[in-house]
Amino acid sequence: MRPVIITCAPTGGIHTPTMSPHLPVTPDEIAAASIEAAEAGAAIIHLHARNPETGQPDPRPELFLEFMPQIAASCDAVLNVSTGGGLGMTREERLRAAVATSPEMASLNVGSLNFGIFPMLEKYAEWKHPWEPEFLEMTRDFIFRNTFADLEYIVKELGQGHGTRFEFECYDLGHLYNLAWLIDQGWLEPPFFVQMVFGVLGGVGADLDNLQHLHTIAQKLFGDSYEWSVLAAGRHQMSFATQAAMLGGNLRVGMEDSLFIGPGELTPSNAHQVRKIRGIVEALGLEVATPAQARERLGLKGADRVTF
Repeated sequence: MRPVIITCAPTGGIHTPTMSPHLPVTPDEIAAASIEAAEAGAAIIHLHARNPETGQPDPRPELFLEFMPQIAASCDAVLNVSTGGGLGMTREERLRAAVATSPEMASLNVGSLNFGIFPMLEKYAEWKHPWEPEFLEMTRDFIFRNTFADLEYIVKELGQGHGTRFEFECYDLGHLYNLAWLIDQGWLEPPFFVQMVFGVLGGVGADLDNLQHLHTIAQKLFGDSYEWSVLAAGRHQMSFATQAAMLGGNLRVGMEDSLFIGPGELTPSNAHQVRKIRGIVEALGLEVATPAQARERLGLKGADRVTF
């Protein structure tokens, strides 16, 4: 079994500042969290930006350019820029940072879905910022749009135009078939990095039978031409990451996906989550992949061909 590629997503665009005092918000905080996660064993860092005053998801490239050079100067991790952005952003807003920085890797959600985070409203009585409850409530009547036209545009603009490879985020079974369709058009070259996402309301549920089934279908569709990884939201994070490693896959942790390190215990940092899953992986007798190994296996263009 090959070394396990650990991705860390340190801030994301889902959780809000009220939910944890440890959530990285400012460029310096995002840079520090990313560097610490890389030092703990993450080969890939999946990046979002936030407004440093309010913590709201923010697509401005200038914010990414405040922390990406810091991270690159301090570690060798692969920097993966989100094109998911923040819920409610336009396609053009979601692409701005990746186009400006021409990264080795970017995320790409390969299907539309209901993306419901409004149930988190029930957990908090007071909020640090007025935008937070409004943002959560908006998702009660919201579709996270990723149409076939969107997918074609992004893979051509960013993939073919910049040589950027993708973390294909698949929230349901049909998303695997959407990716297969993109491949069939001749727009993508292997190896493909498939990130299976579990536990988001509107996507596939966090049930291990679902993980097994999506893995089986991915094997049928992509054979030896892909690498696969798993992330699961909230309390399912560590158990699903462990199962992925046991099945020969890769995994993702980070405060984008869960704010906790254990039942009812907020994680003090992203690095704590990386160290925890690394300990589990190594206890299983497996190795953790280095950034160089991740670059080779995923066919990345190299850190010398980015624009940040």
